[in-house]
Amino acid sequence: MLDLCLQNATVITPAGLRAAHVLVEGGKIADIVDPAADGSVPAGRDRLDCTGLHVLAGAIDSHVHFREPGLSYKEDWDTGSRAALCGGVTTVVDMPNVQPPTRNPEALQMKLACARGRSFVHFGSYGVIADDGPEAVLPLARAGVIGFKVFLGETVGGIPSPDDGALLAAMRVVAGCGLRVGVHAENNPLLQWFGAEVRRSGRRDPLAHGDARPVIAESEATSRAILLAREAGCPLTVHHVTCAPAAEHVEAARARGQDVVGETCPQYLLLSTGDMERLGPLMKINPPVRAPGHAEALWAGLRSGGLSVVGSDHSPHALQEKQGDIWQAAAGWPGVETMLPLMLTSAVEGRCTLPDIARWLGEAPARTWGLWPRKGNLAVGADADLTVCDLGYRGRIEAAALHSKHRFTPFDGREVRARIVATIVGGQVAMRDGEVIGAPRGEWLRPA
Repeated sequence: MLDLCLQNATVITPAGLRAAHVLVEGGKIADIVDPAADGSVPAGRDRLDCTGLHVLAGAIDSHVHFREPGLSYKEDWDTGSRAALCGGVTTVVDMPNVQPPTRNPEALQMKLACARGRSFVHFGSYGVIADDGPEAVLPLARAGVIGFKVFLGETVGGIPSPDDGALLAAMRVVAGCGLRVGVHAENNPLLQWFGAEVRRSGRRDPLAHGDARPVIAESEATSRAILLAREAGCPLTVHHVTCAPAAEHVEAARARGQDVVGETCPQYLLLSTGDMERLGPLMKINPPVRAPGHAEALWAGLRSGGLSVVGSDHSPHALQEKQGDIWQAAAGWPGVETMLPLMLTSAVEGRCTLPDIARWLGEAPARTWGLWPRKGNLAVGADADLTVCDLGYRGRIEAAALHSKHRFTPFDGREVRARIVATIVGGQVAMRDGEVIGAPRGEWLRPA
């Protein structure tokens, strides 16, 4: 007997939509059956009636900050992974700017000790390349990081950037390990110069933050990272692309045949400086949301394939850290739980297609970080990590109903046309109708 049958679903894959029963056994997808070919419903120990519902491979969020170790007052693996689960996300990759930063195998083991037995979703971790350059790469690669993160500009955690020579040398070692470097692409000297200029003017309005971190800082850093990666022969991801020039750099590199992946986030696709003026410090994030017009370029980049991954940049803080003026407020907010409903809503409203969502939040991040074909893949033999959603839903995001440790979001009150009905992790229903079921069963993931 099968472990689970998802009965009468509409399955979403990058190839399209189809009616199907999805059969699960031993934590794997055992079969995908056309209901029209056989009217009988296969027997299973557990059965989920998905009539009128859609099923896709569990979303992968390859850009989260779950804040442990060292910053658990902001978020921890229990609350962060609950939020992911309730948002239809079954795999996360955690960023390294924790305390201590994930810059050596010992720090990685500290993080894994926080996550093991507590995470409701599968998880991997990045290692950081900081001012120690290439020395950190081989030990972390052997210890099992999924890839490496470089912060080219000052941001939360204050991790120092390597100089260009150290970064080039580190990229060469990463390439030799068969892994990938991801960059937070903002030019630090430009951030310091523009920041000082804006502060000297006495400005404290919400838009001062964006003017202190302008498009040119992101565009230059993106171009430089691409050139260094090309020289090193190193696969590159540009995280949280926010603006048209950076998207153009990524698309041009891909057109030349370079292995460059561009990631963007719902906030850059759906919000702008007008929302920043309205919401103030609550909206502060690094890099900042941009003026109207940039979002359209990002959507165009996703549709053309120049950009290919959507992540949340889930960056929670205690709510009191978002108070005060624009300079005092912390940068970031919870996003792992709202990402998939917002993107599915965009598909329902015609900004993209449902197969696009399966690609940008499933196949593409899985391929990028060495998890394909186990993850992000609704196919026979893949891991049975699945998301069931109701696309006939009409409702609103409610910050108070979120599952992060601190429940706030700039999307509070925003209408959505998608609801996550159930999330299946390792072949077992782990969340249904907003309620977490059973014990944490997330597994540590290493790249294939």
